[in-house]
Amino acid sequence: MIPVSDTPYASFGPDTAVDENRLEELIIEAQTALPVELPALANRCACALGLDAALIYLVDLQQQLLIPLDEALESLPVDRSSAGWAYRTVSPRVAEADDGLILWMPLVDGAERLGVLAVRTASLDGVRMRRSRMLAHLFAMLITSKRAYSDWLAARTRTATMRLPAEMLRAFLPPRTIGSRRCVSTAVLEPAYDVAGDAFDHSVVKNILHTMILDAMGHDLTAGLTTSVAMAAARNARRGGAELADVVGTVDQALAQWLPDHFCTGVLCRLDAETGVLRWVNCGHPPPLLIRAERVLAGALDSPPQPPIGLAGPLAPAARQVHEAALEPGDCVLLYTDGVVEARDADGAEFGLDRFTDFIIRSSSAGQRPAEVLRLLIHAILDYQRNQLRDDATILLFEWSPQQR
Repeated sequence: MIPVSDTPYASFGPDTAVDENRLEELIIEAQTALPVELPALANRCACALGLDAALIYLVDLQQQLLIPLDEALESLPVDRSSAGWAYRTVSPRVAEADDGLILWMPLVDGAERLGVLAVRTASLDGVRMRRSRMLAHLFAMLITSKRAYSDWLAARTRTATMRLPAEMLRAFLPPRTIGSRRCVSTAVLEPAYDVAGDAFDHSVVKNILHTMILDAMGHDLTAGLTTSVAMAAARNARRGGAELADVVGTVDQALAQWLPDHFCTGVLCRLDAETGVLRWVNCGHPPPLLIRAERVLAGALDSPPQPPIGLAGPLAPAARQVHEAALEPGDCVLLYTDGVVEARDADGAEFGLDRFTDFIIRSSSAGQRPAEVLRLLIHAILDYQRNQLRDDATILLFEWSPQQR
């Protein structure tokens, strides 16, 4: 790794002048550019900024490869490359090349890691470093805005054929990672191309973080439809200003009306990111886990059992019970489905809750960001079961860090 100079207020000399008219033309062009045109556009923007070239790499669905948008280039491993180091750490990395240097810049939309930008330059100083960062920010926003309607970008980041239940469910999922200056929420879900009954959701509304994890019965299109309806109902209620108990009630009613005889377990949480007050409802699901000061506080978020979501008639609960706890700065809360701890190795031994929480604690204490902790963990679970999960495995982790303001 070559040290990176990033002088924040480096002066602009004659050799670093920018053609502002040309740059304005390119930014205007970017608004209507097709996703397939982004590689060429990135190069032209780099040249306008006095850089040699720029290449866009997006992470694949399982966060194992960095896939170039230029289809003539080879993918790079996330775990064994300079590009992967920039992605994993969300930090720039410089590598020597035959004709100069390659600056690997993370592509990040808010808290969501999208991939990396490879910037080629003959030399590197504070000015070029800052321009490379600007270029990475610009293309992160462009990719985010265009991938919402581009099948090409979605297909480019896949390495296997996706089954219909997974296709439908993933259309409802939010970004893997969201956050603000006070909190971050991140999630992973496997099997990536064959998931059906598991789902997660998270959203920030002003100073409130909403999170949810669901596990529908079955592993088919109906299971995916069940969790999709549940997510839609929850979002509809949230966006209407409903309180937590009413959100759960809305999901109960939606499933009972549109998918009778189908239900799911789940946990819905509401974190006030200013005060640290956490409120949650557990509907027949494994209880949330609270990690504080690198240890699990056993039973801290346990609650009396409540029925699953979607039960109708005499089985329907009269009212959902909302529980409350006060978090401390730095606390992490874990939501998970049973496929995580029930993964088995070749001898039939379960991955287990202790191994699960110990992995998270050790990775976090080693300085890994929450999104990277879950990426490493889900790969460890897949390896443990020889990449053949018997059940969907979903993990959602959120952290309250008000001191980051």
